[in-house]
Amino acid sequence: MRKNTYESVVIINAALEDSQVDQIVNQIQESITTHGGDILEVEKWGRKRLAYAIKKAKSGYYVIFRFASSTDFISVLERNYRLEENIYRYLTIALDKFALEAISKQKEAAAKAIEVEAAANQDVTKE
Repeated sequence: MRKNTYESVVIINAALEDSQVDQIVNQIQESITTHGGDILEVEKWGRKRLAYAIKKAKSGYYVIFRFASSTDFISVLERNYRLEENIYRYLTIALDKFALEAISKQKEAAAKAIEVEAAANQDVTKE
């Protein structure tokens, strides 16, 4: 079965405790792996202010999942998102080779920026 690469952004109720948010994230990861998917990356952006209120909440906990999976699984995953009452919004997109290249370039640039900043901090402490 052919697998595609997907990115799924999920906004979780920010009023939950961190352990409850982690439990939802773990449930999503488990759902992906039990259905034959491979998790490539999970980015937890944390609590962010929403552009507009959703269910009277002004902030949400953002999590991004990048994974490889069959196309059939996406409908199952999104159904699970709809059934979880603490997930406010979600968006799942397929990533093509250009998107994957752009993501890897962004990570390289971020890593270089961190190295430059660390080197600059070492120079300041030596002076």
